Amino acid sequence: MELTATPTRRTGTRDADGMAVASFILGLLGLLVLNVFLGPVAIALASVALWRGTARKGRAFLGLGLGVADLIVLVAFMQFDNTVSWSF
Repeated sequence: MELTATPTRRTGTRDADGMAVASFILGLLGLLVLNVFLGPVAIALASVALWRGTARKGRAFLGLGLGVADLIVLVAFMQFDNTVSWSF
């Protein structure tokens, strides 16, 4: 007896589409705040969405690019400020 329904291909694609959109949004937000956390999360979500075969490949690639841009902005600010962390 099975208590849960087996996932169908449509559910997997819908989940991958949601991950692609989430990676885009988190990558975009990461350019403004918390880029040290949101950048890697956007990269991970975009990679999983592409691996699962999302229908929104453009959003996934944008999320991947924005995640990488978040980390580049972080490194640039650290070099400009000559510090590893933010000073309060």
